[in-house]
Amino acid sequence: MPKRVLSGVVASNKADKTVIVEVTNTVRHPKYLKVVKTRKKFAAHDENNKCNIGDKVQIIESKPISKTKCWVVVE
Repeated sequence: MPKRVLSGVVASNKADKTVIVEVTNTVRHPKYLKVVKTRKKFAAHDENNKCNIGDKVQIIESKPISKTKCWVVVE
């Protein structure tokens, strides 16, 4: 099964080797049919601490690295 790849913007890089990536998605409301933006934050592994706040990055699914990290930043 292929691994999921998401793209988003780095929201935080305060932790060591970890970045928080905010992924936005647009979905149509099932009843009212209005287009609504949804956003979700993922903790991703950044081995070399290269990412800064505001960078556009892609993340890929991986095995669990810690309690909250199961994504890796694609270089």
